[in-house]
Amino acid sequence: MIRKLTENDRAALMELLLTEPALNLFIIGDVENFGFEQDFMELWGDIDPASGIIQAGLLRFYDSYLPFAGGPFEEKALAEIITQDPKFSMLSGPADIVHKISRSISFRKEKQLHFAELKNISKPLLEAVSSGAPIRKATVDEVEAVCRLTDQITEFESNRESSRKSLKKTLESGTGRTYYLEHEGQVIATASTTAENSRSAMVIGVATHPDYRQQGLATRLAAQLCADVLNEGKSLCLFYDNPKAGVIYKRLGFQDIGNWAMMYT
Repeated sequence: MIRKLTENDRAALMELLLTEPALNLFIIGDVENFGFEQDFMELWGDIDPASGIIQAGLLRFYDSYLPFAGGPFEEKALAEIITQDPKFSMLSGPADIVHKISRSISFRKEKQLHFAELKNISKPLLEAVSSGAPIRKATVDEVEAVCRLTDQITEFESNRESSRKSLKKTLESGTGRTYYLEHEGQVIATASTTAENSRSAMVIGVATHPDYRQQGLATRLAAQLCADVLNEGKSLCLFYDNPKAGVIYKRLGFQDIGNWAMMYT
């Protein structure tokens, strides 16, 4: 049985989501930050009629949809909810769940990424943060300086205005943090988290200026960032599709836990 979820379903929903806090971090964060009564956000649950347990469901955040599941679910029913939305533009989530729903929807493009998680501080991670130039934590005053660096990173797909708005909003709301290193007043390396919630956070935006690469700067920043978040009792996760980046993250203790699919209409 599929129905809209309300505040009365919070405990049951969280019970399911927290079985996989890394894979479900976006939904956990959105529920913690926005609740259930927002125009830009809706939640549906696939509920077992016999037990009343939420076994799967779907989040709408603006024009994007993100499914979650703890077992078998009504794939076609969730797909029908999505296709009834004329503004629908993207379906993303754990690849196995997304691909089941996508059987009933036509998509123009698919992108798939590796999904990795870090739960404990490793020895290599501690060694990476042991020495070096002072690491700084960005405030909204450093948004422009940080974005001047990320503007130069060809792998990052965002425009100048949106990247600045996004970083500013994240820092103001406390749903993420950004660490950086500078040289002669210029930001030369950075690493950030986003979608932080009470149980998990996602590492994003790990970058080094082209003139300062091969010095381990981004690795050191990512290690410090991860150590601080882990010390707060949270787990970390990240996406990657670059094998070289995957090797670096695995040295810090990240382990692959699945694939993440993004389907575009």
